[in-house]
Amino acid sequence: MTCSLVVNSKSGNTRMVSGAIKRALQAAGVDFVHAAALSDDADADQVALEAQGACAADTVLVGFWCDKGACTPSVAALLSALHGKRVFLFGTCGFGADQSYYQQIIDRVTSNLAGDAELAGWAMCQGKMGPAVKQRYEAMLEQDPDNARYKMLLDNWVAAKDHPTKEDLDNMAAAAKKAVLGASLLMGGLIGRWFRARMRPKWDGLSGWAGFRKMRPGICLWNGT
Repeated sequence: MTCSLVVNSKSGNTRMVSGAIKRALQAAGVDFVHAAALSDDADADQVALEAQGACAADTVLVGFWCDKGACTPSVAALLSALHGKRVFLFGTCGFGADQSYYQQIIDRVTSNLAGDAELAGWAMCQGKMGPAVKQRYEAMLEQDPDNARYKMLLDNWVAAKDHPTKEDLDNMAAAAKKAVLGASLLMGGLIGRWFRARMRPKWDGLSGWAGFRKMRPGICLWNGT
């Protein structure tokens, strides 16, 4: 099983998540044949180069930061070039704890996928925002102290400042492992069950004929005959 990884990160949140995902998949035996950072202003030639490298893998992992409720144009262009690939999407955004909001973002991002690509899965989590964002919210609230929306924005900045947390990283890595390894693990389990059901009785008979003496289920000793 091979993967490639292309990450578009503005403040470091998505890059942090990508590290957790890559470590988890490598620990599970996945080989990474391509890994790259994609800038917001990558031109068509850069995008084409990264897409070519990414398509050498079985599954392409694409990380993005949420830009106006979707992804940046460079990520959109990359996704449109991933023809025939399984793609796992992961991203971070300032607002969190709302799966329906995450789903809306993923739907917009997924709309950029090549028509013959397959969305293998996705995961999103909240990410901290820079101090300039907080200062802007504070200035807005100073101008209109009773504005409930401005208060909510400032409260959300505070809630997001410690994200991604370890729990966020673990959850994102688990989602990636399930998407990337799920099919192969399922196939391995099916093969194992088939072998036990079809081949074990034949092996038991063969071991008795060949002179094996069973000590307990699954352990046999040669009896010397």
